[in-house]
Amino acid sequence: MGWRRWVPGLSAIRQYKIAWLRHDIGAGLALTAVLLPVGIAYAVASSVPAICGLYATIFGLLAYALFGPSRMLVLGPDSSLVTLILGIVLPLSAGDPQRAMALAGMLAIVSGSLCVLAGSARLGFITELLSKPIRYGYMNGIALTVLVSQVPPLFGFTVKGDGLLNEAQAIVSAVLAGRTNGVALALGLGTLLMIGLLRHSRRVPGVLLSVVATTVIVTALNLATRFGVTVLGPLPRGLPALAVPSINTGEIVPVLLGACRA
Repeated sequence: MGWRRWVPGLSAIRQYKIAWLRHDIGAGLALTAVLLPVGIAYAVASSVPAICGLYATIFGLLAYALFGPSRMLVLGPDSSLVTLILGIVLPLSAGDPQRAMALAGMLAIVSGSLCVLAGSARLGFITELLSKPIRYGYMNGIALTVLVSQVPPLFGFTVKGDGLLNEAQAIVSAVLAGRTNGVALALGLGTLLMIGLLRHSRRVPGVLLSVVATTVIVTALNLATRFGVTVLGPLPRGLPALAVPSINTGEIVPVLLGACRA
């Protein structure tokens, strides 16, 4: 009770047993193999620097380890925020990565604050009033948006389009124009095939094996230079610099509306 109720992670640390360490290390490695590519992919899909996905994944897990009420819940980046960042943060950033990170961070803080307030007011019952068609349509729309945004990297080119339909049309035009990078497409399809074949295996981590195999192939054969396969390149090292960027008052209202949608 008391402060331990709000920080259950400290009680879990005090009751930890060394015998659990071996299994926890294995679970941590498996979870890392999934969350690292997922975090980077969602960051790239949101048009923010890839390092943002790593920071969000790491610090989110550390925060939940202290304040999370469940020891079984797996926490990670959420695809539902990709559409919000694309629709709200990206237009306001005007192509500036630093601006996009600042606005995305503000969106995350405001969304988290609203969730805490809603939980304190016990407003969770509102979700029970949403019909299943609305929820299914929302989730399917998110899945379609993320899927379309990842088709150009799979085919090895980039497109610009305002909205889902325009982007899909630009993708079709790029494919018909012969802009497809065959090596990049083969790598992407091979990775998806390996993950699909090993998805039911309990002993072989398909995602980890696919990521490692693709990374080794691209590096060993120097595919980025020889065949133009796009890679992330070097990422910043260490912790991010603490800075408070300036945000115009006219940008606060769209971010607040996006936080309410989240």
